[in-house]
Amino acid sequence: MTLRRLLSITLEDAACMYAPDKVVTHWDLATTDSLSEARKAMKAQFFPVGLLLIQTTQDKDLESLHSFLDGHQGSQWVGVFTPDLIQNPRCRAMIAQHLFDFHTWPIDPHRLNHTLGHAFGYADLVDQPHITLGSPREMDLVGQSPAIAHLRTQIRKVAKANAPVLIWGESGSGKELTALAIHQHSTRAKAPFIAVNCGAIPAGLIQSELFGYERGAFTGAAKEKKGLIEAAAKGTLFLDEVGDLPLELQANLLRFLQEGTINRVGASTPIQVDARVIAASHIHLQSAVVAGNFREDLLYRLNVLPLSVPALRERKEDLPLLSQHFFKLFEHDKNPRITGFSHRALQAIKSYDWPGNVRELINRIRRALVMAEGRLITPEDLGLNLSTPLRNGEALEEARIRAERDAINVCLQGSGSNVTRAARDLGVSRMTLYRLMEKHGINA
Repeated sequence: MTLRRLLSITLEDAACMYAPDKVVTHWDLATTDSLSEARKAMKAQFFPVGLLLIQTTQDKDLESLHSFLDGHQGSQWVGVFTPDLIQNPRCRAMIAQHLFDFHTWPIDPHRLNHTLGHAFGYADLVDQPHITLGSPREMDLVGQSPAIAHLRTQIRKVAKANAPVLIWGESGSGKELTALAIHQHSTRAKAPFIAVNCGAIPAGLIQSELFGYERGAFTGAAKEKKGLIEAAAKGTLFLDEVGDLPLELQANLLRFLQEGTINRVGASTPIQVDARVIAASHIHLQSAVVAGNFREDLLYRLNVLPLSVPALRERKEDLPLLSQHFFKLFEHDKNPRITGFSHRALQAIKSYDWPGNVRELINRIRRALVMAEGRLITPEDLGLNLSTPLRNGEALEEARIRAERDAINVCLQGSGSNVTRAARDLGVSRMTLYRLMEKHGINA
């Protein structure tokens, strides 16, 4: 049975007009006299229902209350106000956006008890996981499934070593997040983490970008420049989509892995660099070796500590938790009336196969936060059809391609065809987005 916890917040003179313990019965009641106390109480313990006892007419106080409620939307709030305060436009807007119900002085104790019970029942029906966003230094791999728990265990083991790591995972599954977690749990955590998308840098520039160059090495090289490998000194170099590296660059990377030295473009003296290499790919590099597109000796050098990131369909039990996590992460963009996900929306999320993985989940939730018009996000807001998660006769790979294409179109439309902004929303570089647009025949 869910504990009937209630947080009572009293602002200004309301306490002398109303004693909550005389009205509210059969509740585990916590009372606070300010919003700062209320924040501490909510941080220490989650309260499904909150009671606001308000008699302030100061706009700054109402604005502070608005901000407080905006940050604690997982609870159902009931307000008690003076009649004149109800006429205040800021107060009316706050009630419409945040409150389950409201009462005016003098109150009817029986009606208030009934309202609080109804609010508690509604909170129990919603039953959405309570999320507290961790600090950036924590392992931000959200989920409680066996698959993600196994990945966390592997990360902790791998983080203790200095050997190269090769991460495999489908596009959008969280390979860079995994690499960052390895870095943050290693002895190199205080040093730089340099992420390089090997498929996003033009072939003519990747040599100088990775290895740097000397002054006068080529036209326009007015001064020497450190490359990205040097920038990762004492830290971690993450090579995303390493399979996209040109073959001639693969030889240089192999030399760095073997000897720990690099040569800037135009330089004759090698430079010693201590950087751990973590590589990732959404294709199996052994197949690329067979096709002649990837060096076998480089694969052996990279694949010392292999990791696999599970696809989202392999950890569907994490979907409610992930959905609420991203809801809170991007709530600054949302329609103020939206308070969470409807039961139908959560069912649609669980039923869908997510061919675009976590990246697709993020894109659909961000779109719903902006476009939804009701208090709760629906399957329609997410663009999910509960009855047909895949189109008839559509293979899983075809569904992944469709999801990728749809995500690009949604972000381009939402950005007004601004490629830079759409790339930022998708979590890829501009060059990668241009390549994907060409692949799918999409024009900005």
